[in-house]
Amino acid sequence: MKRETITSKRTALDLAGLLARLALAGVFIYAGAIKLLAPAEEFAYAIETYKVTGPQLSLWAAYIMPWLELFSGLLLAAGIFTRFNALFCGALLLFFEVLLGQAWLRGLPVTSCGCFGSGGSNSLGYEFLQNLVFLALAYLAFRRGRFFSADGALGGGA
Repeated sequence: MKRETITSKRTALDLAGLLARLALAGVFIYAGAIKLLAPAEEFAYAIETYKVTGPQLSLWAAYIMPWLELFSGLLLAAGIFTRFNALFCGALLLFFEVLLGQAWLRGLPVTSCGCFGSGGSNSLGYEFLQNLVFLALAYLAFRRGRFFSADGALGGGA
């Protein structure tokens, strides 16, 4: 009986890891795709409102970041290098938290966080809390996300 309890708990954790991995992957795929469909200058302007980079670096970030988000989301969804990609997504989320937090503390007039394109956003506080939820998903995907993944099928992966 005890073995059945352990097995069912392990299965529930594996399922939670899978759902967390797919949810986080969906967030990153959507965030990257929505930015790629719009002119990079729109996202660059959103980046500039954080007052940490100049226009040229903001434009470079606007060209690069959507592709990073899209590809890391796709790899995470497929379960390729699952732990590495969950860690990478978590690191990106921590970086976003620092940007959001410093803008929030400085009282900067950020009207669009740029998280999901430039079409407006919630308050910086709301976005900050939302990213904490995404960080929890990244942690769960890192710890238990290999269930039903390419890594799990091949018996390896990062």
